[in-house]
Order: sequence, then C-alpha cells, then structure tokens
Amino acid sequence: MLLALLVSNSEGNILVERFNGVPTEERLHWRSFLVKLGAENLKGAKTEELFIASHKSVSVVYTVLGDVCIYVVGKDAYDELALAEVVFVLTSTVKDVCGGKPPTERMFLDKYGKICLCLDEIAWKGILENTDKDRIKRLIRLKPPTEF
Repeated sequence: MLLALLVSNSEGNILVERFNGVPTEERLHWRSFLVKLGAENLKGAKTEELFIASHKSVSVVYTVLGDVCIYVVGKDAYDELALAEVVFVLTSTVKDVCGGKPPTERMFLDKYGKICLCLDEIAWKGILENTDKDRIKRLIRLKPPTEF
C-alpha cells in the first residue's frame, strides 16, 4: 500500500500530501521525518535523481523536481522498485502539466488543481491505478477512457 505521497518546496513547506492508512497522530511524525530527510539529502541533488530510505519497515523513495521535492512512502508490495515507478510517473506527469519542464514553486502552485487530479488518477486510496501518461491526460480531462 502507498502510505504517503508528499510534495514540498525546497524550504520544507508541504504543498500537497496524501496519506492512506496512516493514523492522524502519526502524520505529523511522517511530515517532519520526510522533510528532514529531504533537507539532509536533496541539497545539490540533480533533478529526478532518486534517493531511497527505509524507516519503520517501510520504504521511502524521494527526489527533487525543479523547485519541489517529491516523497513516496510504501509498504508490503510497494517496495523500492514499485515506488520508483510511482515517482517516475509523478515526475513525468507533473512536468507535462507544467509545460514539459521541471516546475518552479510558483508554476506548481499555478497548476495545483490539475496536478491534484493527476495524483488522484495515479494513486487512489493507497493503490497504484495508472502509470500511462496518455491515459492520465485523458482521465484528467474528465472524459471516459476509450479502451478497457
């Protein structure tokens, strides 16, 4: 299950978060842990360079994309390899929404609604739903898919 998906700016402010199966009292712990993890490791990182960590028997894959940091936390079937696929789909979709290039924080916030729709199409209630960029583009236009 995908436990958490967070996007923060370079200062550590959370821009988007999605938690699944994480009790409310543990969410603050995860927020601070992920932001601290990013502050320690993402300084000077190349865009889309993947980093992997383990914490409390769960896997964490995170990266920097332009001015934003993306963190994905999973357990059980969502090991490092599956989370890397989720991060790849997220980064490529966010870049597409932001005009084909890594977003600045302002551009990310300007496209916030569309990015949230993409996140919902990629992962829903902790389960990876879609990994095909073209299908995600069709789904966020709120039109039915052409193939099943």
